[in-house]
Amino acid sequence: MAIRPALTPCNALTVDVEDYFQVQAFAGVVPRSDWDSIAPRVDANVDRILEKFDRAGVHGTFFTLGWVAERRPAMVRRIVAAGHELASHGYGHALINTLGEAGFRADISRARAVLQDIGGVAVPGYRAPTFSLGPHTPWAHAVLEEEGFLYSSSTFPIRHDLYGDPDGERFPYRPAGTSLWEIPLTTIRLGGRNLPCAGGGYFRLLPYRVFRMGLRRINREERRSGIFYFHPWEIDPGQPRIRGASRMARFRHYLNLAAMSGRLDALLRDFDWDRIDAVFADLLTTTTPAPLREPAPA
Repeated sequence: MAIRPALTPCNALTVDVEDYFQVQAFAGVVPRSDWDSIAPRVDANVDRILEKFDRAGVHGTFFTLGWVAERRPAMVRRIVAAGHELASHGYGHALINTLGEAGFRADISRARAVLQDIGGVAVPGYRAPTFSLGPHTPWAHAVLEEEGFLYSSSTFPIRHDLYGDPDGERFPYRPAGTSLWEIPLTTIRLGGRNLPCAGGGYFRLLPYRVFRMGLRRINREERRSGIFYFHPWEIDPGQPRIRGASRMARFRHYLNLAAMSGRLDALLRDFDWDRIDAVFADLLTTTTPAPLREPAPA
């Protein structure tokens, strides 16, 4: 795996692989028991992403739900065959704080076993659903290390009503008592506050030039690599509309979906991108993983 040289730091390109009906904003109106009855769109959207990445000559990290992988194994194999990093987004998109320590261990163990079996590769990385890893889950990093993960990219040091730790670390660090690396989502420091510069809904909300300016500041002034994330459903403006969701949930989910594909193309042209395990290879190659464990009971 080659790490491309650059005058400015290379950034990490990441995709949170889940379907449109699995997002936290719709958790109150789309029961998990209904998931299997809803026509999936994730595999077609992932194929579009793979084509975009191939045209741009970039690789990324695909944080994939175990639930999705079990039902779309060919999609997972296409991700791996295209040279991308396969990583875990947990099994069923449950918030860590709702699972508790034992439930969390079972969830990540099950998901990692599924992904490694289908993908045929090691799965060293994890991202928490809805960035639900933080001060309220102080045991989570130790559990991840015990389950064999090398890194997590699950913390977002901003103030948000659903997630975040505005006083959290902005750049990669090792949580106390572990050799695991936490790689936070990217922020810029402005007016004594951390402002998001990592993708997702903020990337669709703000003018592209504003986001580009922020990431250039991270690369050129702070000399750091940024982390960008998005979801397959964000390039799918034709997705069915979910009935019963709140006005705020609809705003966050559907805002500027039609513009996302073009913005993503511009982003891939304007910056250097690679997989997390390549961008942060100098950190991760110094980390010795814990032994693989048998998956916990479902």
